[in-house]
Amino acid sequence: MFGLLLALVYVCFISLGLPDSLLGSAWPVLHVELGVPLSYAGVISAVISAGTIVSSFFSEWLTKKLGAGLLTAVSVAATAVALFGFSVSRSFAMLLLWSVPYGLGAGAVDATLNNYVALHFKAQHMSWLHCSWGVGASISPYIMTYALARLNSWSRGYLIVSCIQICLSVVIFCSLRVWKQEGLEPKNRNDGRVVGLREIFGIRGAFACMLMFFFYCALEVSASLWVSSYLTQYRSFTPEAAAGFAGLFYLGVTLGRAINGFLAMRLSDRFLIRMGLGIVTVGLLLVLVPQPTVLCLAGFLLVGLGCAPVYPCIIHMTPSVFGAERSQAIIGVMMAFAYTGWCVMPPLIGFLTQWTDIALLPLYLLSLLLMTAWLHERVLRRTKKGDTV
Repeated sequence: MFGLLLALVYVCFISLGLPDSLLGSAWPVLHVELGVPLSYAGVISAVISAGTIVSSFFSEWLTKKLGAGLLTAVSVAATAVALFGFSVSRSFAMLLLWSVPYGLGAGAVDATLNNYVALHFKAQHMSWLHCSWGVGASISPYIMTYALARLNSWSRGYLIVSCIQICLSVVIFCSLRVWKQEGLEPKNRNDGRVVGLREIFGIRGAFACMLMFFFYCALEVSASLWVSSYLTQYRSFTPEAAAGFAGLFYLGVTLGRAINGFLAMRLSDRFLIRMGLGIVTVGLLLVLVPQPTVLCLAGFLLVGLGCAPVYPCIIHMTPSVFGAERSQAIIGVMMAFAYTGWCVMPPLIGFLTQWTDIALLPLYLLSLLLMTAWLHERVLRRTKKGDTV
């Protein structure tokens, strides 16, 4: 039964990744059809992130009330409905409206599943499960490319992914009995007591770790959201080609996490995070090279490869550094910080590129990278657990 649950968790991670790259892939066409500025993609991303922030903060309470299985099923279903709403929307206001259930559905399940995996599985499974997320995120740009090129409709791309999500939610609902089997549901590790924010922020190193998560996730989502527009407006790609090549970033993330699972058997989280940030640096420097264009594409692939170990390693180290009894609460707040980064930075970068030039996108990403690296070293110093962080 435990193996069946592990397979279901892999399916859930795929479902989490499926919608994440749709907006960036569709936006070069979508913003023209709706008659809104390019930078408005950041506004939609901000609304989605706001919903995830709210549900992340309540993830510990929701998990204890509903259980991980039912919470996951409801959240995936909410995301499926929201994506269907995107597919039938014909105004920017409707996209904003459907962004609310999209964000609420994503936040709680993300925090719950990440905590469960951090508590019950080895480091390699954390990387491979996030690789599964990358599989979903890598597939969706090509779904959108097919919809744009063959069906001449961005809305069909959202509809296809919505149907996939609906099927996945049905599978999860049908598996609720498996989640309820003895030893499979995450146990109440705190005797029903919800850990308060004051207690969380009082833990040495916790705030620095959350800020690190903020800047890293801001880097990841900003790269994924604006790469298509960067290739279209600055590198003169067609929207269809840009949508396809945007998948290189997620391809890098997916391949990197598959490889990282094997590396995690031998190497510490601390080393893997440093290695990943170094690879991102090389990738961004390649993107800055004006010619040939293939270096730019290789750079975005390397950025994805470098991002691969950072997210799962930060999550995996949380129970060992801050305590298993507080991990659900801490990871919930960490996810809220992550989504705040996703909420604040993409629109900020969008408005910066509107005021300046989208050619500066790699420099904005590089500044987020430097903050992530500095905060990681600060966490190492404050927790004094360099062998696990």
